[in-house]
Amino acid sequence: MQRYPDIEIYLADISVDALNDWLSERLDAPALSRAGKRKWRTTGNLHGLTIPVLLIEQAADGFASLWFDSDATPWAKDIDCAREAVERFDCEVRCSLGSWQPGDDPDRFIRVLPDGTEEEMDWPDSGQ
Repeated sequence: MQRYPDIEIYLADISVDALNDWLSERLDAPALSRAGKRKWRTTGNLHGLTIPVLLIEQAADGFASLWFDSDATPWAKDIDCAREAVERFDCEVRCSLGSWQPGDDPDRFIRVLPDGTEEEMDWPDSGQ
């Protein structure tokens, strides 16, 4: 299975405290700390490898961006992380369709809902 070089998901209605609990459990990460206006950082550790984590609150249309700058995460692809986050937080999560490469449409996303629905969408300006 191909692993993406990094993982990024967008979460609706998420709290920093809830994320801290998840990141601690999954990545042995200390609590997120402020890194600027609406930005938070931490560094996880999994199997001896460091995983830089960046949270940007209100990154797009009411969603927070959560970015793992590593290919050593517990998830091979963005959608794997999104599905776990939906189960954990019971909120809508969005992620890109695939590992972005030049020529890809950067506005194509997968929307994952707590009821298990997954649908492709254009974002932003999708009207959803």
